[in-house]
This record gives sequence, C-alpha cells and structure tokens, in this order.
Amino acid sequence: MSHTGRCHCGKISFEVEGDFESVLECNCSHCSSKGYLLWFVPRADVSVKAEDNSLSTYTFNKHQIKHHFCSTCGSAPFGFATNKGVEMAAINVRCLQDIDLSAIKRDFVDGRAF
Repeated sequence: MSHTGRCHCGKISFEVEGDFESVLECNCSHCSSKGYLLWFVPRADVSVKAEDNSLSTYTFNKHQIKHHFCSTCGSAPFGFATNKGVEMAAINVRCLQDIDLSAIKRDFVDGRAF
C-alpha cells in the first residue's frame, strides 16, 4: 500500500510503500519533545519531493539518524539512517495523510536508556 505525507506547509512531500500494524513511541529527549510516532521502512521504499532549500537536517547523540525537517514550517516528517549496512527511513506517521492516529498500536521504546 502507498501512503502520502508532507510537512505542514507542503514544501516537503513524500510517498512511502508498505503497511504498518504498530509504530514506535520513544521517550528519548528528541522523540518525546517532538511527539514522534515512528515507522521504519527500507530507504528505497520512500520517495521524497522537496522544494529547493526546504529540507534541513538535525543530528544528535551518536549522529546516526539524519532527522529531516522543513526549514519553513519546522515539521519533521522523516529521518534516514544506516543500520548494519542497510539504509532505513524512520517515517513520522503524524505527517502521513488520512491516518487515524488513535487507531494505531504504539510500541514503547526506552530511548533514554540508550
């Protein structure tokens, strides 16, 4: 199944292939302060369209995940990382269109312990 997403102002849009039964809700300082609900997929399953200079990047801690956000509205729709040689995308399902967030099962991750 294909899902579409975007930042708040629409300067960044994306499509992602796949289905999810649950998402990760992490309590690390970054994820909890932004309210991320993450779905991990292979990077090849994500197609990004962004206007020039609209995609900014933030890294922290071990700098393994490149958290991307819109330089205009600040929405953070996804991040990219390589895990054991495999390129992955962390999709913030809050930025997907037509998703009932209350119906999604959330799996807790104790990111503060990492």
